[in-house]
Amino acid sequence: MNTPTVADAVGTALARLGVRTVFGVVGSGNFHVTNALTAAGARFVAARHEGGAAVMADAYARVSGEPGVLCVHQGPGLTNAMTGITEAAKSRTPMLVLAAEATAARSNFAIDQSALAAAVGAVPDRVNSAATAAADLARAYHTATSERRTVLLNLPLDVQAAPAPMPFDLPAGRAAAPLAADHGAISALADALAAARRPVFIAGRGARHAKKALTHLSERTGALLSTSAVSRGLFRGDPFSLDVSGGFATPVAAELIRNADLLVGWGCALNMWTLRHGALVGDETIVVQVDLDPDALGAHRRIDLGLVGDVAATARDVALELQRRGYHATGYRSAKVAGRLAQEGRWRDVPYEEEAEDGRIDPRTLSAALDDLLPAERTVAVDSGNFMGYPAMFLDVPDPEGFVFTQAFQSIGLGLATAIGAAVARPDRLTVAALGDGGALMGIGELETAVRLGLGLLVVVYDDEAYGAEVHHFGPDGRSLDHVTFPPVDIAGIGRGFGCAGVTVRVPGDLTAVAEWISGPRERPMVVDAKVTRSAPSWWLAEAFRGH
Repeated sequence: MNTPTVADAVGTALARLGVRTVFGVVGSGNFHVTNALTAAGARFVAARHEGGAAVMADAYARVSGEPGVLCVHQGPGLTNAMTGITEAAKSRTPMLVLAAEATAARSNFAIDQSALAAAVGAVPDRVNSAATAAADLARAYHTATSERRTVLLNLPLDVQAAPAPMPFDLPAGRAAAPLAADHGAISALADALAAARRPVFIAGRGARHAKKALTHLSERTGALLSTSAVSRGLFRGDPFSLDVSGGFATPVAAELIRNADLLVGWGCALNMWTLRHGALVGDETIVVQVDLDPDALGAHRRIDLGLVGDVAATARDVALELQRRGYHATGYRSAKVAGRLAQEGRWRDVPYEEEAEDGRIDPRTLSAALDDLLPAERTVAVDSGNFMGYPAMFLDVPDPEGFVFTQAFQSIGLGLATAIGAAVARPDRLTVAALGDGGALMGIGELETAVRLGLGLLVVVYDDEAYGAEVHHFGPDGRSLDHVTFPPVDIAGIGRGFGCAGVTVRVPGDLTAVAEWISGPRERPMVVDAKVTRSAPSWWLAEAFRGH
């Protein structure tokens, strides 16, 4: 029997830690660790490009609640994955990147991989030797999972090949208890809530685990509930939910947020997107921010009070303090507000004049029709681009795990891989990849991955034959658009070439084929090439470009 190497031991140990799924592309440098992972029971999902694999691992982590794991070859294997790693790092996705590392100075694969990771906000680490391998692996895994960071664990080729010390025991990690804000800060927030008459909560990525605590506190204080885009669905079904704050907010939500006298961001950056460059904050509004990261407090705008602590633990302590005081108020929660939200709370409730363009469908009409066709149990993964608000706001989602919005780096081309990672995590739900034609064609190679995996994936391409954001931003100034507009492409035909079902949609009646696919066995993906109208920019685009 061959002596296990460090590569064997690392792969086996990760599987025993509970890693169930790994994404990547195998080369010589990560061949052995990948085989060790699968031999120990993990599933390996082979992508067609490391960039796609990184995004799949990111999406899998967001949807499953497990850490994402990516495994790549040294040098180009890592550089190919960097855009996806950057998105994950900026999103604070708990993800472990296993990257082989060439240490011979003259190797054509030799680059400073740690510097590359640090440059995009990931945490660099390394298995330094056979003797320290178990401790090094445990440290990196703990950083990824406990601190919610994207960690690059370099696996030097010579260390990988060395005999592993036996037994290969990982030091036990200790989970830290959720940290609430200190008593003085808790009391100050309780004071602010007791003084408020129109409080609004905005829950961000750091609050996705805190629905129960935030809902309870909002009921005690009369606060309305909203989310940042990435946490959409957190308060679905609550009669006082405003849905999403920011550029995607409905007119009634924007009005109610703007009129708040107290705005509390819970695990939310309160950045220009979430607050429309400050337009959703009234002149007299008191702004409070709660976050585990002290550096996040006031990073994007002035705040009146900042609390460092876990969102759920802090919300519970504030509720207990208000209970101790005997405080309970209706606040912003009135029958009139509830009635308005019931009538106007969704974008589908907002009337619009349909755009007319021969052979093209209004993206709002398309999205609303799809929303009617899709089962309630769904996952919606949205790429970046001019189109993105239509699926993001017209397609309902059952919970925050049902909405995957990879926008921290604002890269187009991530949506298809995002949907694949989400579909692997939740095969019980129909996953929808909502893409622009530019992003779809960037990541089109991963259609083969979806077909090979047998995913019942619905790929909807909002096809305006352009980089629409640039068209609508620069076009009104009379600038040449030759470089951002393209001839027609038969995207449905390309999908069929990969083995997908495919249909081109120009009018609502063309969606009959989609309805039939949804009701069928869904044994292969379906690509919908929706030729959408092009005359007007999306409502959030002008707002987005104000920051540029």
